[in-house]
Amino acid sequence: MKFSLAKCTVNDKIFYCVVIGIISLFFLSVLYPLVFVVSASFSSAQALNAGHVILFPVGWSTEGYRTVFNTPDVWLGFRNSVFYTATSTFLAIAMTMTTAYCLSRRDVPGRNYVILVFTFTMLFSGGMIPNYLLRRSLGLLNTPWVIIIGGILSAYNMIIAKTFIQNSIPSELFDAATIDGCSDINYYLKIVLPLSKAIIAVLALWFGVGNWNSYFSPMIYLYSKNLFPLPIYLREILVASNIDPSTVADPEYAARISELVAGIKYALIIVTMVPVIMIYPFAQKYFVKGIMIGSIKG
Repeated sequence: MKFSLAKCTVNDKIFYCVVIGIISLFFLSVLYPLVFVVSASFSSAQALNAGHVILFPVGWSTEGYRTVFNTPDVWLGFRNSVFYTATSTFLAIAMTMTTAYCLSRRDVPGRNYVILVFTFTMLFSGGMIPNYLLRRSLGLLNTPWVIIIGGILSAYNMIIAKTFIQNSIPSELFDAATIDGCSDINYYLKIVLPLSKAIIAVLALWFGVGNWNSYFSPMIYLYSKNLFPLPIYLREILVASNIDPSTVADPEYAARISELVAGIKYALIIVTMVPVIMIYPFAQKYFVKGIMIGSIKG
């Protein structure tokens, strides 16, 4: 049935106009910062420092991008971020889906107790200092593994995945597979995982974006600069408002670093955002389905 505004009452029209107005304002409030960052990244340093950039680029310039791409630390951070994100996301999905499947089986002994323990960790945690001491005692400090396995399992995501499996995959399917001689491992690998593409896509997006944008954990647990991910370099520029000229390969740009700080900030923000923006459309079609199904019942 098609929606017709002409058939609506006056009160309905007023309501729709108010709703559309609020949504439009919200959309513009989200869109404007993105447009501003893109415009600022292509504006000249003089225009940025003078505050002339409002919506469109002023004094077209790509010096910020050239400086970023001529900085070896940026490429090193980009490589580290890709490695941390890909490895951690893969292991997190494998751990989360395996745990969720086990706890979705009602015949697992002690299932309710284990779920209670997971739920307890969502409300209470040891805190930063105990976590730091634990990682130090395990010998993980200043190693890639402290980032990769630091947040490999989220209780919230696991419960979402468990609920998805319970609501989307009927238990009768397991009974039929068992009668045909299918083992638990084959049932999980060949039936549960293929039928859980929606929630896997959602989890991959959550874990991937979280790992890609993570800077607090690397800032605490990593000391060597060659292990820093890209957000650490972005933070150094945004917070400290400087970049080490000695790390710039091209001497011509090293002499103008102090003038290009603002442009470098926005250019590096865009470089950091692009991978996530490119990946999101592939997971978008599964996003709503995975969230809604996984959020029904407990």
